[in-house]
Amino acid sequence: MSFTVEERGNPNSLSYRLFFKNADGKYISPFHDIPMYADESQNIFHVVVEVPRWTNAKMEIATKDLLNPIKQDVKKGKLRYVANVFPHKGYIWNYGAIPQTWEDPAHKDGDTDCCGDNDPIDVCEIGSKVCSRGDVIKVKVLGILAMIDEGETDWKVIAINVEDPEANDFNSISDVQRLKPGYLEATVDWFRRYKVPDGKPENRFAFNEEFKDKDFAIKVIKDTHTFWKALISKNTNAGELNCKNTCVSAGDSPYCCSADEAKAVVGETCPCGKEEPLPSSVDKWFYYERK
Repeated sequence: MSFTVEERGNPNSLSYRLFFKNADGKYISPFHDIPMYADESQNIFHVVVEVPRWTNAKMEIATKDLLNPIKQDVKKGKLRYVANVFPHKGYIWNYGAIPQTWEDPAHKDGDTDCCGDNDPIDVCEIGSKVCSRGDVIKVKVLGILAMIDEGETDWKVIAINVEDPEANDFNSISDVQRLKPGYLEATVDWFRRYKVPDGKPENRFAFNEEFKDKDFAIKVIKDTHTFWKALISKNTNAGELNCKNTCVSAGDSPYCCSADEAKAVVGETCPCGKEEPLPSSVDKWFYYERK
C-alpha cells in the first residue's frame, strides 16, 4: 500500500495545502482513508508525518476541511511556528498522527479525567531518519505519554519506523530509556513548555509524568479507533469535523466523496508556487526559568 502527496499553494503561506493520493492516483483523506493498521497481526500502525524533526511549522491534518489536507495551523491570522524553548530546536521527533483514530471530546478518559482533544492520536517517531512532510510510515509502538493540554486529554504515542536502521533494537519504552538516555525526559520537557512563549501555562501530565508501556499504548490507540468508527458511521456527533472520504463510506452515505468532487476540491486551490521566506523568529531560542 503506497501513498503520494500533491502540494498546492505557496509553501510557508496561508494558501499551502498538501493533498494525498493512493496508489491508483485517487485523492484520499489522510484522516479517514488510510488504514490505521499497516499489519494488524504484528500491531504495526500507519503514521502520517505532519512535522519532520527539527522543523518549526505547526503543520497538521486539517480535520475540518474537505479531504483533510495537511496545512499549517493559524493563530490570529498568522501562521503558527513552534518556538525553540532552550535547549530544543523545533520538533525533536518526526511528529504525526495515526489515521482512522479520534480522541472523542465527548468521552471523559478514566485515567486522565479529561475529555479528548477532537483530533487523531499524535505520534512522536524517534527513529534516526528525518522524514518528509506527508510521508506515510509504518511504525511499531513503544509506549505512550498522557498530556493534559488546556483541560483536554492529548495522548502522545512513542513509536519507531519499522524501516529505521535502529528499529530491531527498540521493542519497549524501557529500550528507549536504555538506548536513547535523556530522550523521554526531553520529550516531557518539550511538551510541558512549548506553549509558554505564547503566554500559555505549562502543560500537565497524568500518571505523574510517566510513560505507559506498549500494551497500554496499543489499547489507547484501539480505543481511539473505536471512537473514529462511531464518527465515520454517524453514530456520534461530528461537530465541525469533515468526515467526507473517498474509500471508506458507501456510496449512499453523506460522507462519501466522489472522485469528481475530490478533484474539484483540489482544483479550487492554487497550484504549487514559490516558497515564501520563513520568519526570522523560527531561528530564535526562547529562554525562561523552569518552575
